[in-house]
Amino acid sequence: MELKGKRLVLGVTGGIAAYKAAELLRLLVGQGAEAQVAMTGGASHFVTATTFQALSGRPVFADQWDARMPNAMAHIDLSRQADLILVAPASADFLARAAHGLADDLLATMILARNCPLLLAPAMNRQMWENPATRRNVARLLADGVGILGPASGEQACGESGMGRMLEPAEILDEVLAFFTPKRLAGRKVLLTAGPTFEAIDPVRGITNLSSGRMGYALARAARHAGAGVTLVSGPVALAAPAGVERVDVRSALDMRREVMARAAGSDIFIAVAAVADYRPASAAERKLKKDGGGLSSIELVENPDILAEVAALENGPFCVGFAAESHDLETHAQAKRRKKNVPLLVGNLIQDGFGGDDNRLILVDEGGVHPLAPASKAALARQLIEHIVHLTGAS
Repeated sequence: MELKGKRLVLGVTGGIAAYKAAELLRLLVGQGAEAQVAMTGGASHFVTATTFQALSGRPVFADQWDARMPNAMAHIDLSRQADLILVAPASADFLARAAHGLADDLLATMILARNCPLLLAPAMNRQMWENPATRRNVARLLADGVGILGPASGEQACGESGMGRMLEPAEILDEVLAFFTPKRLAGRKVLLTAGPTFEAIDPVRGITNLSSGRMGYALARAARHAGAGVTLVSGPVALAAPAGVERVDVRSALDMRREVMARAAGSDIFIAVAAVADYRPASAAERKLKKDGGGLSSIELVENPDILAEVAALENGPFCVGFAAESHDLETHAQAKRRKKNVPLLVGNLIQDGFGGDDNRLILVDEGGVHPLAPASKAALARQLIEHIVHLTGAS
C-alpha cells in the first residue's frame, strides 16, 4: 500500500464528475491513505455524504460551522492534519474562488488556511474550460504553486466533446502516488524497453513469446514517479502507457533496435526489460502460407542484434540495466550475462516466478554481489529497483 500513513483531505465540489470521486476515494483508501472528505453544498446535489462516509469510514464535513468541532474551526483542524488536499472534481466556480482567495464555504476556507500542498482536478464543460477567465484562474493557481491534474478530452455529460473531462480516478491516484514519491531522478532521462517482439513469418504468423510487458511498464511508472523523463519503447502488449511516459510502439527486434539507438546517446539510464526474440526468419513470406498437406519442412532463422550490448558499448553511453529471465540456475546465468553484456546491473528472475504475471521475485546482480528481493508485486519491485539504480548512479 503505497499511501500507508498518508493523510489526505479529498474535496468534492458540485458537478456531474462528483460520482467519480467515490471511486477515487475507494482507490485512495485501498492504497492505505487516511482520507477525510469535505464537500461543498453543490456536491451534495450529485453524491450524498453517506456514500463518502461509508467508503472512508470517517464522518464527512460540509459545514464551516460544524458543531462536531469544539472550536468551530473545521477549516483549520482538518487542514492541519493533512499531508495533501486534493479537490476532485474542481469546478470552474471553485477554481475561480481558489484563484482569488475567497473563503465563502468550508472547502474554500480550508485551502486558504492550509499549510500543506494542494492538487486540483478540474472538471467542466469544454467552453467553460476554454473561457479566458478560467485560463487566467488556472494560470494564477499554477503561479501560486497549486498542482493542476488534467483535465482530459472526451465526451461530456452535456453531449459535447472536448477538453474539460476530469481525469479518471486511476489516473488521479497515479498522480497522487507520483506526488509523494521523492524525486531522486529529477532531471534524468530514462529509456526503457518492454514487452515481447514479434518476428514475422508471413503476414499473420510470427515468432514471439509470453512477455506481458508488466515489469517494464511498472519500471517506467516508477521512474516517472521518481522525477525522470521517461521514454518507453514497447513491443506489442495490452497495456496502457503510464501517465507522463512517452511511449514508442514497435513490433520487431529490428524496429526496437532502431528506436532505442536513436535515443540512447541522449539518455542517462537505459533499462532493457523487453523479451527480445533471439532469432527472426531470414525472410518473411509476402502472402499467408497455406497448408498443402506436406508440412513446413523448415524456417531459416538469423540472429537478432543484441540491443543491450550495443548500447552498453557506446562511448559515454547511459548507465545500463539488463534483465535475464531464466528457467534454472538463475544466479549463475545472471552473473554470466552481466559479464558478457558488460553492464553494471543485471536483474534476474525465474520464468516460473513471474513471467507474464502480476507478481515476481528478482535478484539484483552488480559489482557488489547478488542482492535478492523478496517476492512482491511488480509495482513494488519496480520501486525497489529504481531505488537501487539511484544508489548505484549517485542520483540521490
